[in-house]
Amino acid sequence: MSIRLEMLRAFSVTAGQGTLAGAAAVLGRTPSAVSMMLAQFEQEVGGPLFETDRKNRLTPLGQLVLEESLRATDVFDKSVGAIRRHVLTSAGIVRIAAVPSATVTLLPDVIEVFRRAHPDVRIEISDVDSATVRARIQRDEADIGILSAQPGDPLEGERILSDDLGIVCAEGGPIHKAHLATDGASDWGLLRLEPLIANPLCELVDDPHVDQMRLASTLEARNTTAILSFVRRGFGVSILPFDAVRNQPDGVEFFVPTQSVSQRELRKIKQEKELLRGPVFDFWSLLNE
Repeated sequence: MSIRLEMLRAFSVTAGQGTLAGAAAVLGRTPSAVSMMLAQFEQEVGGPLFETDRKNRLTPLGQLVLEESLRATDVFDKSVGAIRRHVLTSAGIVRIAAVPSATVTLLPDVIEVFRRAHPDVRIEISDVDSATVRARIQRDEADIGILSAQPGDPLEGERILSDDLGIVCAEGGPIHKAHLATDGASDWGLLRLEPLIANPLCELVDDPHVDQMRLASTLEARNTTAILSFVRRGFGVSILPFDAVRNQPDGVEFFVPTQSVSQRELRKIKQEKELLRGPVFDFWSLLNE
């Protein structure tokens, strides 16, 4: 008998659960069936994988085998997932992980054009921050990632567009009034007049006032719609790109400080060695049009 994938999976699940009963529940097998499979696996490996019969402590050999088992089952699961995605519909599927501002402003126009050519393609969009975009691409949980980056940073992916970062505040609030009083010659120091609703884009602004306010913030949000709602309710002010607020709702104002102007770039990323095909390639190409 040779080592089979189901042995690797049974072992890694048992090691994670710590008991035969827990592993059996996850695998949909009886505890005795799991125990028998583990015994066969240890015989094939040539040594004990658990310190005791309780299955809650691994031997040094078991630690090594666990790492390889997880690696093997992960590769298998990704391959199966890719095959299933390909046959999910007759047309295919496009999985996108994007920062909220891109979801609100960039993707609707792209999707409108894309669906004219691919009306039957399934589109799945995850609205997440830049760090999660990277993670989902690396884990093959998305085909295309769209993230925010600071111009001048080491290149990551391909640039889609750039726009100015600015302060979004409530109409008639302290910061809005102070901005009007400066005749447009304002700086990021105005943020001291109101609480800051922090979000990951604040980190792209290279200004000490923003750094101080971000560290002192007691409210953080990552969704553009939520941030605008909080600003409108008077919870504070935030920093967003112009493109995200060009059609801002009533009661909200946006301006770009004239001193220490900061920008953000939207960039598209994919797995480094991934060759895009079919609908995914078409969507990738449309992002720059």
